[in-house]
Amino acid sequence: MPIPARIPEDQVVELAEMFRLMSDPTRLKIILACLDAPAAVGEMADRLGISGSLVSHHLRLLRAARLLQADRRGRQVFYVVGDPHIRSMLADMVDHVAEGDVELEA
Repeated sequence: MPIPARIPEDQVVELAEMFRLMSDPTRLKIILACLDAPAAVGEMADRLGISGSLVSHHLRLLRAARLLQADRRGRQVFYVVGDPHIRSMLADMVDHVAEGDVELEA
């Protein structure tokens, strides 16, 4: 899909903000934890070795940027990368990084 030659300024700002949010390693780990299946705050906190309140803080920012979606199930909220564009871009970038590791080993 070609990238438009001229992207409106407000969209450039929004895109830059999304990349800024994803540039934080903790937030990126949270997003990746929600890539394959929905995950709850406690599960992410345990998996990442950080407090639930810190996970919740990052989740608030990621939801506001529409990088993650929330799904309430009873008393728990599960987070997932619901947008296929975000999912595809992250999966492609993970594959790209993994290819670099293979090339270095050769």
